[in-house]
Parts: sequence; structure tokens; C-alpha cells
Amino acid sequence: MSEIGSAGPAWGRRGEKVSSIIAREIVRDIAQRKLAPGDMLESESVMLQRYQVARASLREALRILEVHGLIRMKPGPGGGPVVSEVDSAEFGRMATLFFQVQGIQFSELVEARLILEPLIARLAAQRHDPGDNDELRQIVQQGFAAKTDAEWLAASNAFHAKVLSMAGNGLLSIFSRAMKDIFTERASSVYVPRRRDKVRQVHADIADAIIEGKAEVAEQLMREHMSDYAKATAKREPHLMNEVVDWR
Repeated sequence: MSEIGSAGPAWGRRGEKVSSIIAREIVRDIAQRKLAPGDMLESESVMLQRYQVARASLREALRILEVHGLIRMKPGPGGGPVVSEVDSAEFGRMATLFFQVQGIQFSELVEARLILEPLIARLAAQRHDPGDNDELRQIVQQGFAAKTDAEWLAASNAFHAKVLSMAGNGLLSIFSRAMKDIFTERASSVYVPRRRDKVRQVHADIADAIIEGKAEVAEQLMREHMSDYAKATAKREPHLMNEVVDWR
């Protein structure tokens, strides 16, 4: 079989590998067909016919998508490529490949969060779906009533993830959530139990400002909160600030 026949996808950039072209076509088909996480892709024989490529190129294309977290391979009889959940953690993991090569330090990640999250809190106050209000309140009221450090950390992660999803901008949301995920994976020990009451109140105040549509207040409160957290990180784990954000 020739590599990409006349019925197959159009050629990509000069010198681009066939597998990369096919991977892009598969992603386009997933989006156009609105496949959900857990949905199976077509069988190998059907995809070979659809894309008019050699088996080796198709399998390499699927490996590309698997490495990037867009699909997973289901083993056994009836197995094959399955659409994965596209989440911020996987996006962040992929981004750290580039961070490591470019020598981006953890302090730069912290600075990026200091810039982004206050802005997103402002946008959340301006644009959020009122249907999200109850969930945000619930995270504050129930999550921050946690007894253990692990539960408290989970509540903090849930709060920030929720706020970052309320900005009405999908690109800002997935990027900022990915930065949060990378940060949390590396600096989860920063939390100081003695400050629980203060931190609980800060989160409650930010939530109130967002729910009430007070954009400037939400932005300022989030900036102060993130600044305090950055200072705590630098004090608690000073070695971390100068480390390169590596791929994990």
C-alpha cells in the first residue's frame, strides 16, 4: 500500500512524516465525530482503509496520540485505541517536556500563576455561569472543613480548579489549570496547618466576590492570596524555586 493514497488525507508540510499527518487526521475525526472519553476508535482495518496508509505508519500515528495522552490502548480481545479524558494534568505533563528543554525554573512557573490566576478570578466574576455558584460554595463550606492535611490540600486544589474553569475562556482555563497541576505535584508540602482559619476565610472571600460579580475585588483577593502562597513556597522550599521544571 502506498503511503497516503489519492483517497487519503492531503499532504502536510514538506518533509513531515506520514505518521504525524495521520495523527492529525485522527484528532480531527475525533473532534468532528464528537467522540467522548471511553469511546473506541475504528478498528485497524477500517482506519487503514480510511487513511490509505501502511500499517506501520498508522500504528506510529496511534503511538504519537497515546504519548500525548489523547488515546489509550485497550488490551485484550475487543481492545484497541480508546479516546482518553483530555485533562489539564496531561496537558501540563506534555508541557513540562518543553519546560525542561528550555530550562524553565519553578520560580517562573510561580510567577506565571501570580499573573494568570488573579486575571482569571476577575474573568470568572464577570463571565461565570451562575449554575457554578453552588458547587463553588460547596467546595468552600465542605471541602475546607476537612480534618486531615490531605483532605485540605484536595479542597484547595478543587477550589482553584473550579475558579480557573469559570473564566469563560477554554484556553486560559486549561493552561492555568495545567500550571496549577504542575505546581501542586511539586510543592504539596507547602501547606502550613496553623493558617487554616485564615486560608479558609480567604477562599470564602474570593468565592463570594466571584459569585457576586465583584471583578476587581476577586482579582485583588486572588492576587494577595497567590502572593502569600508564593512567599510561603519560597520560605518552606527555597531549593525548589531554582529547580528546572522537569518532565515527569
